[in-house]
Amino acid sequence: MDNKKKNPSILETNIFYLVLGTLLIFLGGFVQSREIYSGLLITQYLIILLPTISYLKIRGYSLKNTLKLNKISIKQIVLIPLIVIFAYPVGAFLNYIFILFLSNFIKIRPAPIPIPSSSPEFILGLIVISLSPGICEEILFRGMVMSSYDKLGKKKAIIISSVLFGVYHFNLQNLLGPIFLGAIFGSIVYKTKSIYSSMIAHGFNNAIALTIGYFLLGKMDKIQIQSEAIDISANSFATILSIIVGLIFSIVCASISYSLYKALPESKEEIEEELIEDYNFRKLDYIPLVGVLIIFIFYNYMFLFNQ
Repeated sequence: MDNKKKNPSILETNIFYLVLGTLLIFLGGFVQSREIYSGLLITQYLIILLPTISYLKIRGYSLKNTLKLNKISIKQIVLIPLIVIFAYPVGAFLNYIFILFLSNFIKIRPAPIPIPSSSPEFILGLIVISLSPGICEEILFRGMVMSSYDKLGKKKAIIISSVLFGVYHFNLQNLLGPIFLGAIFGSIVYKTKSIYSSMIAHGFNNAIALTIGYFLLGKMDKIQIQSEAIDISANSFATILSIIVGLIFSIVCASISYSLYKALPESKEEIEEELIEDYNFRKLDYIPLVGVLIIFIFYNYMFLFNQ
């Protein structure tokens, strides 16, 4: 098979993932600490998107094949946001449960993403926090990463790329939600055979979070939000009640989201895939991920547990 038709190997993708993760923590963290919006743009386009596209081009991989740059239909465009609307509460509930667990060991910190306080900031947030990650992060995770793991089978590719996506946020408080949503994005990509579908899903998901923050939480002080989260975790009756209500609501939303996913038309686009049996498993492939895990543990220990 010609190199132009192959996807990157698991080892080179994992090494690339380790390099980008390191850049995200140190360079991305630095530029975001100086100014959050410009820092996020630098992170998305110069630390994630540009290196990913450049690497694939330099190595001679087909961008169309690796990134699944295929058209999507109008019906798919309409259904994808609906799938995300009902999947979002499930991801939020998973994060909430995990935060309740973590609150027994650490002091919960408010989300680092800025909450818009005005209409211009809200519009800026839609560009920086919704649109940009929807493009850049999907190119990396549902593009390069998931395509590299194709050789293990679609289910494993979805699961592994979703876990790597969740870890890449380097935020223990925001881990389960992104992993769950990453699985949704990956499933949508395989069904539509187009990365444009996950870009829409990802961007719309972030827009939901931003909109909720702007209209419901924008007037609240971050310290107040933080203290309320701790108070809830300390009240056993309120905790149990919130879990029961959240669980029921999440089950209903998950059922609706799954039904909409089943109704999502499958693409007829032909994509050349590497055969599963052609791949020889090597433990060496996953050594770079150990490095990412060490960074993840150290980073969260310094900023969450070491308070």
